[in-house]
Amino acid sequence: MLFVIMSVLWGVPYLMIKVAVEGVSVPMVVFARTAIGGLLLLPLALRGGGIRRVLKHWRPVVAFTALEMIGPWFFLTDAERTLPSSLCGLIIATVPVIGAIAVRATGGTERLGRARWIGLAVGLVGVAILVGPNLSGGDAWPTIEVLFTALGYAIAPLIVARYLNDVPGLPLTAVSLSLAAIVYAPAAIVTWPDERPEPQVLWALAGLGLLCTAVAFVVFFALIREVGPARATVFTYVNPAVAVLVGVLVLDEPLTALIVVAFGAILLGSVLATSRDAPAPVAPVAEPLDAPEPHRGESQGETRVG
Repeated sequence: MLFVIMSVLWGVPYLMIKVAVEGVSVPMVVFARTAIGGLLLLPLALRGGGIRRVLKHWRPVVAFTALEMIGPWFFLTDAERTLPSSLCGLIIATVPVIGAIAVRATGGTERLGRARWIGLAVGLVGVAILVGPNLSGGDAWPTIEVLFTALGYAIAPLIVARYLNDVPGLPLTAVSLSLAAIVYAPAAIVTWPDERPEPQVLWALAGLGLLCTAVAFVVFFALIREVGPARATVFTYVNPAVAVLVGVLVLDEPLTALIVVAFGAILLGSVLATSRDAPAPVAPVAEPLDAPEPHRGESQGETRVG
């Protein structure tokens, strides 16, 4: 049940952003989402403790917040003023592929076997099929913005894995959301709408902050406690399909054969690129040897958290 809830909660934000940005400014959308989420999660974080541990690591916390929320949520929201929400959700599905490349490019020592290299290649082909037709004309910059969003989502977990591994997730999220809200508050005030937005816009803003941010992170932490962090992120492969489904059903967005093929390639590439390669066979030894503990955090950045 937690898995199904997460697949929906992080599959529908693209629809809600599309609706919200039709009535208010981009900074206002990001501010509303982060402020509502921060206000709801901060009391829980204060009650449970851990805020002090978050503040002790303020430099990586700022970097994580910039790459996970401040930058990506602006780029994604701005892009959805032009692009269909379903297309944005599919481009974000490239995060596991980008994450695998980022781990390797930033000094990760984990070996990439043949299956993972094939996964990277297939995933990148899917990206090319999906975004290639949009890299010309008026859709070029919005498409690049979504790719920037995916890049931020892929790198941010690396910061958590390597520098914030001992920081509790709930206080980290609460502090990050509050920081992002403070950053966007001035721009939100300047672009505050002169008239009350339409009801569907207000509902979309409330849904983004309450359901897709505050409730989603609480459910995500519960899912991690139930099945562990590795299995908890499997829903990353499902929520892009949810984004496409609600975009097609609610907003009448197009669903073409090219989109289906591209999504299949991205999904297959993501599964292969983040798979565990089978260990090489070793000769038996007379006495059992203690295996060295794997380095923590090298591969945790391959799928995004929030």
